[in-house]
Amino acid sequence: MDVDSSDEVLETWIPKLKALNIKVVYRKQQHSNPKGVGYAKNQAVDQSTGKFLCFLDADDIMHCNRVQKQYDVAVQKPNSIVGCKFNRVPEGSTERYTQWANNLKPFQLYTQIYTSNGPTIIMPTWFCSRAIFNEVGGFSEAGKGTPEDLLFFFSHLRNGGGVHRIDEDLLTYRYHLQATTFSVSEHTIWNIRVREFEDHILAKWQNFTIWNAGKQGRKLFRSLTSANRLKVTAFCDVDIKKITKGIYIHEESKEIPKPRIPIIHFTEGKPPFIICVKLGMTGGSFESNLTSLHLTEGVDYYHFN
Repeated sequence: MDVDSSDEVLETWIPKLKALNIKVVYRKQQHSNPKGVGYAKNQAVDQSTGKFLCFLDADDIMHCNRVQKQYDVAVQKPNSIVGCKFNRVPEGSTERYTQWANNLKPFQLYTQIYTSNGPTIIMPTWFCSRAIFNEVGGFSEAGKGTPEDLLFFFSHLRNGGGVHRIDEDLLTYRYHLQATTFSVSEHTIWNIRVREFEDHILAKWQNFTIWNAGKQGRKLFRSLTSANRLKVTAFCDVDIKKITKGIYIHEESKEIPKPRIPIIHFTEGKPPFIICVKLGMTGGSFESNLTSLHLTEGVDYYHFN
């Protein structure tokens, strides 16, 4: 069992908070097999009594007006998880991720939920009604390595819940290698994303094109169910070598003959697309190519980068 100084820190603060007439509920528990962050969050909610819940990781800092501003919005949007913009310390850490999360348009809070970045509203900024928590049934208590916030987020959206971001920086989000985020494997996140995408997007599509004939596009193809692999009409790309090759053969398949998927130029691809190209990594060329097709995000394509 991991041991740190959390107990001692909390015990020094209890009398200080009580002196300010701030109610403190403190429950100390020990487990030979810790149940993880989800269990801790569920216990905190269980010990609370308020109509609204404000989340904050222990290593982050909220700005003084955060609670009031998010509360005001949550009252108007009781079925939404309300988040906000944030800054990171050290400054410049995860710069691409920060820019992505802080600059998503309102509709993209829904359309870009399948990317590798996780929830489009980051967990340390969440503010929501207790009713939302109860409807989802709390966080997963599967333990270390479980993306409890992503699972909760997907479940909330499946229940018809909304998301909203206040476009103000109301939180300092600390970056360090000991963060619990790093205990969750890429493989776990990938599988959750694929299954969610298949259940809620691909189930409605008759066929589609995978944009990227490289490593990530092929990995997505191999991760799909056999029924959804049959819906893939082509891979599209800009790489002349891949296009000249002209075909991707799924060698791992037990089917005879093995599936052979055409590789074509992106201008020849037919929507809808699943895009497996990382944003902000091509000097703007990918974004320019995508814009040139005059497609609608959330209808003609989804990002799965």
